[in-house]
Amino acid sequence: MADQNPSILSHVSLGSNRFDEAVAFYDAVLATLGCTRVLSHPGAQAWGREYPEFWLQTPVDGRPASIGNGTHVGFFAADKASVDAFHRAALNAGAADEGAPGPREEYGAPYYGCFVRDLDGHKIEAAYWDVQLMQELYGNRP
Repeated sequence: MADQNPSILSHVSLGSNRFDEAVAFYDAVLATLGCTRVLSHPGAQAWGREYPEFWLQTPVDGRPASIGNGTHVGFFAADKASVDAFHRAALNAGAADEGAPGPREEYGAPYYGCFVRDLDGHKIEAAYWDVQLMQELYGNRP
């Protein structure tokens, strides 16, 4: 897997104080991006396309989960329609809107995405990057 995966990350994990509700939230939201549950442990659930890339869990130290200021998790979307579906599903499942789907000039022309706050207040994003446009604008960078 490591030789074929272009990502530099193995996985991301967020803590939850509303675990069962949050699992249902992420089931609905991540399904819009083609992700499913791939691994479960008591108090922990992982989603991904092929392996556990995103984890939700109750904190192992037993203290309440907290959110990080300036921290967010970005999920890859295959197209703009998936970003739109992610945003819609998240709001329908109880998320707070942090930025409707659309381009962000400050991120560059190839970007299209949205931001929401999940049930615990974590900021999450769905992002589509137009790879062809990136190559046209920026070429192949080392």
